[in-house]
Amino acid sequence: MIRTAARLVLLCGLLLGLAGASGAAQEVVLPVWTGGPTPPLALTDLDGRLHDLADYRGTVLLVNFWATWCAPCREELPSLQRLRDVLRGRPFEVLAVNVSEGDPRVKRFLADLPFRVPVLLDRNGDAQRTWRVRGLPATFLLDSQGAIRFWYLGELDWAQPAIRRTVESLLPASASAR
Repeated sequence: MIRTAARLVLLCGLLLGLAGASGAAQEVVLPVWTGGPTPPLALTDLDGRLHDLADYRGTVLLVNFWATWCAPCREELPSLQRLRDVLRGRPFEVLAVNVSEGDPRVKRFLADLPFRVPVLLDRNGDAQRTWRVRGLPATFLLDSQGAIRFWYLGELDWAQPAIRRTVESLLPASASAR
């Protein structure tokens, strides 16, 4: 009886391990955006500089809505930095939009992180409402003309090869050949 139970536990563990391994190997395909035109976005960063989407024409842009209290957001931030690092020197940028938190809290949170992405402050949640963000983290991938092409709700490893290939497919032809 004990031997049968031990085998059953071992078999269940093996099956769960295989299921987890096969799930980890699957590449994520970003959902295509069908939500209409890109909403406006003009916010200041932690240094008080204004960032407007119009200033990023010609650049593929990843806009990520997040908050310090959001555990999946915190887990996801390093992958945003890694993606930005991998595509350094190409027309690509990440904007991390903090939702409804004050400057001091965001600065304290970021002080110990190796996060060099521009952090914009949506102090009153207006951008979150305009972009119809219903949960965090929420991320939008815009092409070089400023149109949202893909989006994702929830935590994701943005540095994985499938995501990088999706981003690279949006780069202008002269930039994607590098």
